[in-house]
Parts: sequence; structure tokens; C-alpha cells
Amino acid sequence: MGRNLQSGDRLRPVDLARGHGLSTQAVRNYEEAGILPSADRTPHGHRTYTPLHAAALRAFLALVPGHGHGTAASIMRAVNEGAVEEAFRLVDESHVQLLDDRRTLRAVESALRDLAPLAHEPAPVAGPAAVRVPASGTAPEAGGTFIGTLAGRLGVRPATLRAWERAGLLSPRRDPLTGYRVYDEADVRDARMAHQLRRGGYPLERIAPLIAHVRSAGGPEPLEAALGDWHGRLSARARAMLSGAAELEAYLRMRG
Repeated sequence: MGRNLQSGDRLRPVDLARGHGLSTQAVRNYEEAGILPSADRTPHGHRTYTPLHAAALRAFLALVPGHGHGTAASIMRAVNEGAVEEAFRLVDESHVQLLDDRRTLRAVESALRDLAPLAHEPAPVAGPAAVRVPASGTAPEAGGTFIGTLAGRLGVRPATLRAWERAGLLSPRRDPLTGYRVYDEADVRDARMAHQLRRGGYPLERIAPLIAHVRSAGGPEPLEAALGDWHGRLSARARAMLSGAAELEAYLRMRG
């Protein structure tokens, strides 16, 4: 493991735990999970750790904020098993995910800019794509808009709305009396977003996660207000990855 250890280098589980605000049981759990190298035992069966174990624990705890607990644990297990290239692959995957998240953020920001004119646009006039709804279904039981009416407002075919639903962009309920799709206010908003983004050249697979972000935020306006926090979280994650990489490199150097 890279260097000879003297008796003064030996650490008790409590020494390792106290230095990081952990319980001794947590330290033992990390060892059993392969996050720490296996510890030596005293003649009485007590675990003894070394500065190498302390470095492993520092590396793991530094990796968690940037990579998440599961990936950080997998990275440490790979290193301790001698599969350093696997550990590097896992690190690379986290960086790829961070890059994808940054691209999603930029796409959301671009989408919101594209959607801004919608608030000032009149609803499209119904055209030949509109479908006449039978008299018994002109007013959904709990309010809302039928597929033909919404298709006419957007100037698209009803089949297009059904395709967007299959792609996860829309999730209309069904009218209990007619079985027709009924689009509530949020569905109409999402349909208008999808329509605008499709006109802007966005493929369906890119639109679905954007609409999901808007839904989770409660609409475009709250999402726009949350973009600064989103930027901050991505930056904090990137810095955490740098800190984790530094501690991981220090651990690898100790291992030799």
C-alpha cells in the first residue's frame, strides 16, 4: 500500500470517527461496504486503522457532494479493489451528467425566451384541423378543453396532440361521460409550450424534460425565478467535484 506504517500510525475507530463527526458504527459500515480498505485486527479482535484509512474516508466524504453517495461509494470500492480505471470511468460519467445538466439548463433558458412572446400572442384561430365535438360533449364535466378545440386553437391536428401525449409532453384526463381527452389550464399551457418549441426546431425528446421542469416549478414564471438557484447548484456541484478529485488523488498517491 505504498509505505511502511509504524505503531504510532495506528488509529482506533473512534479516532477516525471523531475527526469527521461520524459514529464508530458508521466507520465500520464504510469498511464493510468496501469504501475503506480492510482494517487489521488486534489480538483481541479490535479494528485498527491507519492514515491510509483516514485518507480514504476523507476522499469518500469529499466525493459525496459532487457525485452522490452511491457513485462515491462505487468509486472508492473500485480504487480499493485495484480497479482504478473503473474509478476514473465513474468520475467521468459524473462529469458527463453535470455537462448534460448544464445543457438542459441552457435549453430551459432558451425555451423560456422563446415562450415569452406567448403571453402577448392571441390564440390561433381554429382552422380545418379542428374537430367538431358532439353536443353532449361540448362542456367537459369539470371544465377544460377537448382535443378538437385545443388542436384548432393551436392550428395543429388532433393526431399531433395525441403524439405529444405519447411522448410524455401532455397528460390530459378523460371526461367520465364521453371518454374524450380533457385538457385543463396546465395542459393547455404545456401544449402551447410544446407547439412553440416544435416551431423553434426542438425535437420531442428535448421538449419533454423542459416541460417536466416547468411542471415541477409550477409554471414558466416560477421556473424562470429558480434559474439563478439552478445555476448556483450546478456551480457548487462542479466545485465539489474538484474538491473530491483532490482528495481522491491524495488517496491514490498514498496507496502508491
